[in-house]
Amino acid sequence: MGKDTTPVVDFSGLDMELPGGTPEWETVKFQIRKAMEEYGCFKALYRRIPLELQQEILHEAKELFDLPLATKMQNVSKIPNGGYIGKSPLAPLYESIGIDDPNSLEKVESLTNAFWPQGKPSFSKSMHSFSKQISELAKTIRRMIVESLGVEKYMDEHMNSTIYKLRVIKYDVPEDKEPMLGLAPHMDPGLITILFQNPVDGLEIQTKAGDWVSLNLCPNNFLVLAGESFHAWTNGRMRPPYHRVTMRGDEARYSVALFTIFKPGYIIKAPQELVDEEHPLLYRPFDFLEVLKRHQAGAGKNSENCQNAFAPLRVHYGV
Repeated sequence: MGKDTTPVVDFSGLDMELPGGTPEWETVKFQIRKAMEEYGCFKALYRRIPLELQQEILHEAKELFDLPLATKMQNVSKIPNGGYIGKSPLAPLYESIGIDDPNSLEKVESLTNAFWPQGKPSFSKSMHSFSKQISELAKTIRRMIVESLGVEKYMDEHMNSTIYKLRVIKYDVPEDKEPMLGLAPHMDPGLITILFQNPVDGLEIQTKAGDWVSLNLCPNNFLVLAGESFHAWTNGRMRPPYHRVTMRGDEARYSVALFTIFKPGYIIKAPQELVDEEHPLLYRPFDFLEVLKRHQAGAGKNSENCQNAFAPLRVHYGV
């Protein structure tokens, strides 16, 4: 296992209400671009989400997964693989629950009432508040990347072409407390993922050299990962890293991930300015909904083979 050298990008001195132009903005933008090209991820030091809310999120996550299986299975979505996902050979310790459009309090409350018919305002409030705040970080990161690539003319279209998905995740304690793969190696299919976790580590990232590195996230650290669709849209500039979860010890791991994904029906293609002799076109235009459908179908047919279940995007849409 290699040493964790994942870059840390500090957003503390950044005025996110007045983006662009300041020395602080330019510094953070440079750091993000460099980290995403080299590592495909970075740790965001982001103090805007109160520690109290972070603790509430983890408490609510535990209560969520304590619900009966039949109740959790009521979590469904129009987005492929968007609802409840239970344990499988690909993810023997993993289960998760998805929240569509988490920035809509009404949508979050609707899901909450399905789980707790008597109501549970604390769950709705904390999940909605967390999503609203972490999505602001996601927007800032994407703006900086678009700026750094010199394709600001596409900014509005790019920012308006996406939606958010929140996923609450639990990894059980492994049998006999021996190290056990909780989630097989994969790349996220969307644009970017921002991950928050409890103090139980287990997430591992594969470096460019092929080594696996175990990540440690301190308080106020949020892991930002590039996805395959961002690799496609930037024509290869943003590197989507393989990652997995290996569970050790005797404590369950809880995490909450905000996924920024393209809207179903939106055709993803790299801006023409990002295609040249040095950077030939890598992907044909594609609809992100078709990507999700392929993943869903692959997971159903190849539940014991991650390579077949989650084939890289380039296998289907590469030039």
